[in-house]
Amino acid sequence: MKEYLLNKSNKLFLTVNDIANNLSISKESAKVTANRYVKSGSLIRIKRNLYITSEKFRRLNEPGLFQIANFIEVPSYISLSTALSYYGITTQQLQNIIESVSLKRSKVQSVQNIQFKYYKVKKSFYTGFEMSDNFFIAQSEKAFADAVYLTSIGKYSIDFESIDFKKLNINTVKQFIEAINSSSITINFWNRLCKRYKI
Repeated sequence: MKEYLLNKSNKLFLTVNDIANNLSISKESAKVTANRYVKSGSLIRIKRNLYITSEKFRRLNEPGLFQIANFIEVPSYISLSTALSYYGITTQQLQNIIESVSLKRSKVQSVQNIQFKYYKVKKSFYTGFEMSDNFFIAQSEKAFADAVYLTSIGKYSIDFESIDFKKLNINTVKQFIEAINSSSITINFWNRLCKRYKI
């Protein structure tokens, strides 16, 4: 078996064409080989026509997992407690869970021992993110605004006691919250949070 050649690839993620090129086989043979390697556990299928070797997956750091999250659901960006933890704004640690905001659907997908969770927001609220180290992630204030919005409508839960509000620009958070416009529920929820935590 030549799977060791795939680990030598400069690419973190592999398509069928990449597998064909690395193993010097036809595309059709590469499809069969990919399925065989997935069954044997030496290759992990992330989504259709996107793979990573088990060896590379085991060595992934947080940015690498964030890249996978972006690839699984397109478009999407890292947000909520995952982003807030990344920025050091929350002490709430999620074990083996990567949270993202998406435009098309809410869903959960597992890859090995990692759960990738996606929360859909309306198109007008799909903003406030940037490219960082080859992945899309919410700005810190937008990650918090996403958490406020989704919690206010009962689709998410966050421990507000774990948030270091001093690390957030509250005016920027407020601007994101107010941009929702149609959601008085979220604005009222935000006002109660401000009063409770004196922010």
